[in-house]
Amino acid sequence: MFAQEHFQARPNDVLLISTPKSGTTWLKAIIFAIMKRTCYTSSTHPLLTTNPHDCVPFFEFGLFWKPPVVDVDNLPSPRIFATHIPYSSLPKTILDSGCKIVYVCRDPKDVLISMWYFLAKVRSKELPPLSLEEAVDLFSRGISGSGPFWDHVQGYWKASLECPERIFFITYEEMKRDTFWGNLSRWKRRGSGLWRKL
Repeated sequence: MFAQEHFQARPNDVLLISTPKSGTTWLKAIIFAIMKRTCYTSSTHPLLTTNPHDCVPFFEFGLFWKPPVVDVDNLPSPRIFATHIPYSSLPKTILDSGCKIVYVCRDPKDVLISMWYFLAKVRSKELPPLSLEEAVDLFSRGISGSGPFWDHVQGYWKASLECPERIFFITYEEMKRDTFWGNLSRWKRRGSGLWRKL
């Protein structure tokens, strides 16, 4: 992987990580708004006119293509990135840097249905439609671009228990149920220290 060889993480980087269709777009908007709150006026904020995916790039989609779309070494700190890479496959520089990770998990049934609808929209018209039964079978067998769902979730859950000061684990359902500011209070109660970094 190109990122394994060329990406150099910084201690103040923030990575937003999830399986696909788990709330990454929403979380990107929240984290970007908080971390860049002093960089823009309310009338010039990029989120007024720009998709959160353009404000917080994915490793997998453009950052580490050859040649890279964005020169990540010249981005000002703190940098924000997103990825669907499993914990076990993260570049060593991320694990060693002390950078912060925010992981969002979603109910697997909702991930499956959201992914099925999404794939129906982007699937080539030359291919037959993917039936719900086929989608359930593939999902159940862990056939996905980001690997088996439960392996992905458990990798970050375990890491969040081992390093709560660096890795914050939240569910999409918690985000829906509670406002973000309520979640900041929860971050404080958990003693993660990550909330101070944002």
